[in-house]
Formats: sequence, structure tokens, C-alpha cells
Amino acid sequence: MDVSRRIDVPINSNHRSPHHCDPVPGAWRTQLRDAVRNPDTLLDLLELPGEFRAGAHRAARLFPLVVPHAFLDRMRRGDPTDPLLRQILPLDVEDAPSPPGYSDDPVGEKDAVRAAGLLQKYRGRALLVVTGVCAIACRYCFRRHYPYDESPAGLDEWETALQVIEETPDLEEVILSGGDPLMRSDRWLGDLVARIEEIPHVRRLRIHTRLPIVIPDRVDGALLEWLGGTRLAPTVVVHANHPAEIDAACGAALLRLVRAGIPVLNQAVLLSGVNDEAAVLAELSRRLLDVRVMPYYLHQLDPVMGAAHFEVPVERGLEIVADLRAQLPGFGVPRYVREVIGAAHKVEFAPDATS
Repeated sequence: MDVSRRIDVPINSNHRSPHHCDPVPGAWRTQLRDAVRNPDTLLDLLELPGEFRAGAHRAARLFPLVVPHAFLDRMRRGDPTDPLLRQILPLDVEDAPSPPGYSDDPVGEKDAVRAAGLLQKYRGRALLVVTGVCAIACRYCFRRHYPYDESPAGLDEWETALQVIEETPDLEEVILSGGDPLMRSDRWLGDLVARIEEIPHVRRLRIHTRLPIVIPDRVDGALLEWLGGTRLAPTVVVHANHPAEIDAACGAALLRLVRAGIPVLNQAVLLSGVNDEAAVLAELSRRLLDVRVMPYYLHQLDPVMGAAHFEVPVERGLEIVADLRAQLPGFGVPRYVREVIGAAHKVEFAPDATS
């Protein structure tokens, strides 16, 4: 396989220079409104064979298709194996019977609910599912079956969850997740964070988001203003799986966060046909480090129903990580982990692990 071809960013990208640091306010909302949601439109824009149409429509009824043009523009036309396309293209196989061990709740979140929208699996930190909406529908999403309709909507409805946090003095960190929390407006997020700031024992704020990757213009002045102004120590954790995702505009967005004094980490998922080669993941780490983003985790696929075709054997994952250690400095090698229901933390694969 020609690995070098798989990690190229398309040269016909319409994105702005990495020196562009002032996105038009609200431009991300227009890009979100114009995102591709129809499989026929996706296949036509990427000049893909008609044989994918029927399966794409069936799979999109199970889990919707959403992909912004800013992300779609990084895909190669006419190539059904493009690693960015593979992450978002609905396929018939999603409706096939799942192997043993796959479920609609692969990380045990049903048992982690402490209040509507509030999850706690690990000591010292809790997670708020602030929205069920994303800017892109990743086909391997571990929350593709999550009951988002059970989470609060308006800010006033979050009071019960916030009271639970207030009554739990060892909670030092609040994580905003979803969906994608940056789908909320900056005013809404700022008001929620201001309420969290009133809880004295909460010291840190973490935001898990894919938006700076898929719509880089989301990192605008309004976001940086409230995020940089909170008394809480903020960290943004983004999600990129392949180096072609880190194009000029994406790199500029990540640098805007870092230059505003906000630490940025990346989480990737090991995915068959996307990044299951050391050369690909090494280049991803290099591109992240070049824009001052730390490779953080490489996740083994969470066994969610509909995504088994993405699974990479652990033995292969360990080989890849060993190769990464030989190519990269230690801080450039993400920790290879999986989530184990009931464990006190993410479980890191030891070099001699076989399962």
C-alpha cells in the first residue's frame, strides 16, 4: 500500500492560510447549516460509484450522515478508500449482526448516571453531556445509541446536575462532552461555565470536541474570550485520527487555542482502513506536535453495535505502537488504551499484552 499517498492533504483545498487568525464571527454556523446530510449529495460531490447509494441510505437511517464541506474538501475525489471518507460514509455493514461483546452501551454509561446529563465513571472528575448534536457523524461513535433525549436542554434544567457536583467535594474537574459541546453557542457555554465556577472545589474544565478539526472557524474570538477568561484551568481535547485532517486551516485553529494559553490534547481511535499503519499515525503525531498539540490517547475501538468493521486486533495495535516508539520522541507517542467497564481509569495496553 502506498502509505505516502494516504497521508497527503488534497492540494485543491479551499482553506485559508495557517497565518489567518481571525475567522469571521459566526461563519462556523453557516458551514454547519450547509453540511452534507444526504448520501446522494456526498457520493456526487466525491464522484463515487453508484453501488454505494442503496447501502448508504439504509445505514444513514440507522445513524445519520453529517459532514461539513470544510472536512469533505480534504477527501480525495473518486476514491472510496479515502481514510477521511471511511470515517463518515454510511455502509450496509452497519446493519449486520454484531459480534459477541458489541452492544449499544459499550463503555457502561448507563450505570454511570448520577443525574440527568451527568456521568461519573472516575474519581475526581465528572462529565456533562451538554448536547446530543455533532458537526460530523463519525460512524464508529461509541455514543451512536446514547439516549440524548434524557439529558437536560435549557440552562435552568442543568441545576440538578450542578447541585450533585456541589455536593461531591472530591470532584475537581468537569468535562463538557456530547455530542459536541462546541455546537452550543458561546453565550450558552459561558453561562454554564460561570455557574460551574461558583462551585469552589471545581478547579479544572475540560472540553472534548471535534469541531476545531472539522470546522476550524469554530475557534473564533468569542470562543477564546470566554474560554480564556474562566477561573477554571481549561484543557481542550480534540479528536483527529489521520494526518490529512490537520490541514492548514485546522492547524491554524489549533494554534489559536494554544496561543491563547489553552493546552490542547488529541485523542485518536485505532480504525481499520483509516490509521492502522505506523507511518500514518507517526505523521499524525508530527503534524499535531508542529502545531503544539500533544498526542494523548490512541483508543482501541469501543465495541459499539454497527462499528465492528473498524476493529483492529490488539496485537496489531501493539506492533504499531512499538513502531511509533522507534520513530518518535516519547512525548509524541500516544498512550494505547481501552475503556473497561468498572475500571478506575483507562486501561493502558502493556507491550506484551495479547488481548
